Amino acid sequence: MHEPLACLRRSVLYVPASNEKALKKSAALACDAVIFDLEDAVAPEEKTEARERLRRFLDGPNRPQCEVVVRINALSGEWGTEDLLAARALKPDAILLPKVDGPRDILDVDAALDETDAPRSLRLWAMMETSRSLLNAGPIAELGRDPAARLACLVAGTNDLVRETGIAPGPGRGNLLPWLMQLVLAARAGNLTVLDGVMNDFRDLEAFARECAEARAMGFDGKTLIHPAQIAPANAAFAPTKGEVAEAQAVVAEFAKPENRFRGVVSLNGRMIERLHLEMAEGLLAKAKQIEEKGE
Repeated sequence: MHEPLACLRRSVLYVPASNEKALKKSAALACDAVIFDLEDAVAPEEKTEARERLRRFLDGPNRPQCEVVVRINALSGEWGTEDLLAARALKPDAILLPKVDGPRDILDVDAALDETDAPRSLRLWAMMETSRSLLNAGPIAELGRDPAARLACLVAGTNDLVRETGIAPGPGRGNLLPWLMQLVLAARAGNLTVLDGVMNDFRDLEAFARECAEARAMGFDGKTLIHPAQIAPANAAFAPTKGEVAEAQAVVAEFAKPENRFRGVVSLNGRMIERLHLEMAEGLLAKAKQIEEKGE
């Protein structure tokens, strides 16, 4: 299991590589990660220039200090191969693959990266935005248990899922929820981070906060964003609360007592607490520490 679930990815902002102003602004934002997009956000006639613009930006002095991800076009398309070579040269933390249908899509890119002697630290993220990706979520996520496959994160592509399936999301996202929970389950089986899809109405921050709370309750680690205004609500929603931190500290302290160090089960405030609760508490405190180190 090569990718710790404690990795901080509460807020992951898409930034079009064709937008010079947005590129410059990304360096000062408080999101946990930025996805520089060469795919959906870039018109066909701008693909080549966007690739060059992104190269100049990431090679310059204003490269963001957060996690950097580049979304490329599919290798099977006109721009994919050049995107992959360019992304690899830019030394991102990860490359996001679009329209993943099955494990072969991940393995083919992994093999291509190996041929260019890409460092093992370069990870792959997978867009789960097709019907086949959801049907194959288990086998795709299983690659997370193989360090050689590089897979680190699954990203829900809700807009594309709605378009491809013709589903009406319903009130809120009711009709999408079973698929999203299936994605979380697959990610956990593969020890992967999993991110919720975007909310298109970036002006309605109250609805966005509700969607973030819903996603966290389902088990998502964070949410993908389309506007900087969504960063603060996402960071808040996916951060442990003061009450959760206090409870986790109490669990850790109880098991640290000499009389409990070797026990599998203890009693805390009238509740039975097992070692699995200790592991959960330690993970939550590790996440809280990462947030504190960011100065939040």
